[in-house]
Amino acid sequence: MWLPYPTSDDFQDVRLLSIDSPVPTRVYQEYTYRNSMLFLTTSATELETLRVEMQFRVTRREHVESKSEFTELEDPDGLFGFAERRWLEPDRLVPIDDYIRELAEEVTKGKTTVVEKARAIYDYTVDSLEYDQSGTGWGRGDIYYACDTKRGNCTDFHAVFIGFARAVNIPAKFAIGFPIPRDRGEGEVAGYHCWAEFFVPGYGWVPVDTSEANRNPDEREYFFGAHDENRVAFTVGRDIMLNPKQAGGPLNFFIYPYAEIDGKPVSGIKRQFFYTDLGLLAALAK
Repeated sequence: MWLPYPTSDDFQDVRLLSIDSPVPTRVYQEYTYRNSMLFLTTSATELETLRVEMQFRVTRREHVESKSEFTELEDPDGLFGFAERRWLEPDRLVPIDDYIRELAEEVTKGKTTVVEKARAIYDYTVDSLEYDQSGTGWGRGDIYYACDTKRGNCTDFHAVFIGFARAVNIPAKFAIGFPIPRDRGEGEVAGYHCWAEFFVPGYGWVPVDTSEANRNPDEREYFFGAHDENRVAFTVGRDIMLNPKQAGGPLNFFIYPYAEIDGKPVSGIKRQFFYTDLGLLAALAK
């Protein structure tokens, strides 16, 4: 079994508090994106059920880039570095083919700089898609599904943004984690949230969140150049090969536990995610 394992970065400090597991565990990194994961193995004869619990203490920080700096930067002709070029490559459900390239070029027609093109793609995604989790097909981050139906969740929104950006030679990065309610307190997190960043040569990575901008129109300007602190990042990238390598194919994205028995994926794994605002605990202790 593999479980996504959050780590510290520029915008979050993560400290492991405890791991409760009936069998030994080990933390690995996969080789493409350097995502961390907790790995454990057992046999069916050892345990009928396997329950694993991890607790982390996380301090999150808002990620805001200055629009006055990255929007006014001249667009240099320099080449991308190796790290940035990786984020120009297609994913299985986000191909960069002639159809996607044609759509992206139409959306960015008349735009000349990276930022102008990224903003045009951002506006198109926010305006054209509807946040809608009804029916089937949504949630896979399938750019063809999102372009055809014009609806979906955060995964589908960012498939469009990332795919169109890459199609016009803008590196774009996928990230996924869990949202935390703005009013904090404590409770259970129902599901994941994902977001994106695009790369401006000579400046760096700029955060965007198209689905949050769609759901919160008053914050549309904010989410072009910012991620609020109400999220905990777990992994980046798609088409994930785990470490140790799974027998099945690449994971579309890695946010929930994944397990195999005799080399075959296990379905129906029960998962729960809870949060507690440590500020609330401190207040209650007074």
